[in-house]
Amino acid sequence: MSEYQYYEFLAIDRPLDDAEQAEVRSLSTRARITATSFVNEYHWGDFKGNPNRLMERYYDAHLYVTNWGTHRVMLRLACDLLDPGVVEDYCVDDQLSSWVADEFIVLDFISEDHAGEFDFDYDAEALLSAIVGVRAELAAGDLRPLYLAWLAAYGAWERDEDVFDRDADDDLEPPVPPGLAMLTAAQRALADFLRLDNDLIAIAGQASPPLEETADDPDDLAAWVARLPVTEKNRLLARVVQGEAARVRMELLRGFRGDTAPAIPAPARRTVADLLDDAARRRADHERRLAAQRADEEARRERARPSP
Repeated sequence: MSEYQYYEFLAIDRPLDDAEQAEVRSLSTRARITATSFVNEYHWGDFKGNPNRLMERYYDAHLYVTNWGTHRVMLRLACDLLDPGVVEDYCVDDQLSSWVADEFIVLDFISEDHAGEFDFDYDAEALLSAIVGVRAELAAGDLRPLYLAWLAAYGAWERDEDVFDRDADDDLEPPVPPGLAMLTAAQRALADFLRLDNDLIAIAGQASPPLEETADDPDDLAAWVARLPVTEKNRLLARVVQGEAARVRMELLRGFRGDTAPAIPAPARRTVADLLDDAARRRADHERRLAAQRADEEARRERARPSP
C-alpha cells in the first residue's frame, strides 16, 4: 500500500491576504488554499513547507496524519490568553511541546503508534474541525485539553515500553483541572486523536472537581461586565466591530473566570505509576466483569436448551 499524508491548516483569527496566500501557494501547487485554510494530501513525496514556520506566521491550527501512525495537531494562541508558564507544567518531551513566537504561543501535540502501520480507516478531513474547539476553550481558561495531552503522552507507555525510562514512574502529574469527568465534544475528539485510553481518563478524573462548581453564572457574568470601566467597554466594542468578536469573547471569559472563580483546594498530586497502575486495575476489573457476564449468559443458554 502506498503512503498517505494529510496536511490541514486553519487561519481563525485573521485571514491570509493575497500576498500571504501566494507565499503559501509556492510551497504546494496542488493544495486547496483559501484565505482561511490549506488542505493537501500526499500519496508520494512530501510537503515542502515547514509546519512550525507556517504556524508562527500565518495559521492558528494545524493537523497532520499519516497511515504509518503519526497523529499531530498544533494550536497557536496569544500569550496574553494562554500563559506559557502555565503550559510548561504540562509539557512532556516531544509528545506535548510549546514555544513562543512573537506574541504567540504554539502548542504541538503528537501521538505515534507505529504498531498500527498502514492502518488508516477514518475521514481525515473531519478531524481538525472536531478538535479545533479546544483552542477557544484554552483561551477562555479551560486547561483540560493540556491535561489530556499530558495524560495521553504517558498513556503511550502502555503501548510502547521504550517511550520513557523507568524513572518516569515517579513523575508527578501537573495541576488537575476541573471537569475531567465531563469532557466537551472537542476535548473528547482530542483525546481520541491522541489515543488516550478511557480507563486512564476515568482514573485521572477521580481527582478532578466537578465542573458545576466552576460553571459560569449568567447573572454573575452580567454583573461583572457592568462593573467594567466605560472606556474599557468602548474599546472592546470597537474591536468587535473591527472583526475581533471571537478574540474579545475569549478575553472577557478569561477575565471573568480569573476574577470570580471559587477557590478549590488542589488535590494531592499523583505519580505516573499511580495513574497507570490504577487504570490497568480498572481495565482488568472491567474485563473480569465482562467475562463473568459472558459465562452467565452461556450458562443460561445451556439451561434453556432442550434435553436430547
